[in-house]
Amino acid sequence: MSTDDITRDLTRRTENSPRELLTRSFFFLCAVLSIVTTVSIILMLTTEAAKFFSVTAPLMGIEGPTASVVDFFTGTEWVINNEQFGVLPLVSATLAVTIGSAVVAIPLGVATAIYLSEYASSRAQRVLKPALEVLAGVPTVVYGFFAVVYITPALKTVIPGLGTFNMLSASIVVGIMIIPMVASISEDAMSAVPDSLRQAGYGMGATKFDVSVGIVVPASLSGIFSSFILALSRAIGETMAVTVAAGSQANLLNPLNPTAYLEGALPMTAAMVNLLTGDVTGGGVAYRSLFAIGLTLFVITLIMNIISDLVAQRYREEY
Repeated sequence: MSTDDITRDLTRRTENSPRELLTRSFFFLCAVLSIVTTVSIILMLTTEAAKFFSVTAPLMGIEGPTASVVDFFTGTEWVINNEQFGVLPLVSATLAVTIGSAVVAIPLGVATAIYLSEYASSRAQRVLKPALEVLAGVPTVVYGFFAVVYITPALKTVIPGLGTFNMLSASIVVGIMIIPMVASISEDAMSAVPDSLRQAGYGMGATKFDVSVGIVVPASLSGIFSSFILALSRAIGETMAVTVAAGSQANLLNPLNPTAYLEGALPMTAAMVNLLTGDVTGGGVAYRSLFAIGLTLFVITLIMNIISDLVAQRYREEY
């Protein structure tokens, strides 16, 4: 009997053992549970959101007030009492928080990753990496109160007349919150770059900075871009920090206008919290709008994750 035959026989016996079958079944059930949970969430959002729109509500057996699909996606007013359900103010506030947090988190996160990967000693890494993990583990509601109690008063010293609830402090605190994600994933991508590329750069007379910025960062671009998209997806879905810091007034903002960040607004997640905790009748049109917002938020996050995968595949380097 050849070595290959012996190996196949031993493998077959191991795979068919009761312990191996039990282990394989456990992992299979875990995988199935994840898929079932995801599918259940999608079906729940889709079914409940269908009861909100006038086009699909009759098909779901819903009678009473509903909302137009066109009015929901193009409306500029979000007033629950008057049953004005235009989602654009909520989307604009969510985009403002996302863009503002990206301005804070991306440069700081990448700079932190470069330091940890290229400059920090082993001792510094043992201290800084756990510190980043602690920062990632702080409850988001604490970040919200931190923004109201500390960040906003500090900003008022520079910007007189700034309101207690504003998009600037909300963006800053969300940016601080997602720095660990950008830094950790980017640092892992940079650490995966072979040392031979670094040594080749040093052999050409490059400095540490030249090697870090000109060789390591481009070689790890796939992982860095993925960290951006994943962190921004987290920023889009952030709830408690923006609920506390951004306010509860639904205003249509221009996320590209810096002065818009001086106002308070109502991001999508904060609107969902307000609907759940407000005087909303269960089963009413305002209650069903909660699921329409959730479905919209889910689609936006899904699109960003798809973009992350495409970017990662486009710039992936094989070593």
